Amino acid sequence: MTDDVPLVLADGIVRRDAHRGQTLLQPTRFALRAGERVAITGPSGSGKSVFLRALALLDPIDAGRILWHGAPVERAAIPRYRRNVAYIRQRPALIDGSVEDNLRYPYQLRAYSDVRFDRERAAALAAQAGRGDDFLGKRASELSGGEAQIAALIRVLQLAPEVLLLDEPTASLDPASSRAIEALVQAWFDAAPGHHASMWVSHDLEQAARMSERHLTMRAGVLEQITFANTRDDVNANEAREPRP
Repeated sequence: MTDDVPLVLADGIVRRDAHRGQTLLQPTRFALRAGERVAITGPSGSGKSVFLRALALLDPIDAGRILWHGAPVERAAIPRYRRNVAYIRQRPALIDGSVEDNLRYPYQLRAYSDVRFDRERAAALAAQAGRGDDFLGKRASELSGGEAQIAALIRVLQLAPEVLLLDEPTASLDPASSRAIEALVQAWFDAAPGHHASMWVSHDLEQAARMSERHLTMRAGVLEQITFANTRDDVNANEAREPRP
């Protein structure tokens, strides 16, 4: 069941390329509520990653604002926001050392000083992805692309985010690794479906259908709704569609 107040609301956000003077993301209003799973498809270069990175507050926006639980995200709250609204990129960045070293790394940061690494929890997440007891001990430099993405996703999931923003996390992976990533995300969502929400950018329409109930498309920086799962989406369709300036 979704709440009337979105977890994340993009209120007329715009993103421009300052060097080329090009508008990368046209004025966009979009609401993501608890319990929603959204997919975004569209051509390369259409602005999908630009939109996700703006939602994650990883890149500055040129107009509009991001609200979290109905309140604007102030500068001091950005680390807490990013902890709860987690961005998963296509090519994971891992540090030298073992998988376990990578999973322990966030707990060294000030934003996570209130929590401690739980090795049992990390091993359970690895098992959900079909990885054996030895996975946490593997060297990061020796992981396949799929294993590296699994490690990066576990590193995020162990921190219990509210929202996952998944930017083509399986784009370069083999089918088995892709299924493992999907299984991890599905298990995370199912663990608290009334509290979690996800957005998945994909070029794979079948994957988009599997991993969402609401499907958006992005073209030339314009976000539009193309399918509806229920009457609430009729409202969200208006929130996801803004006229070109």
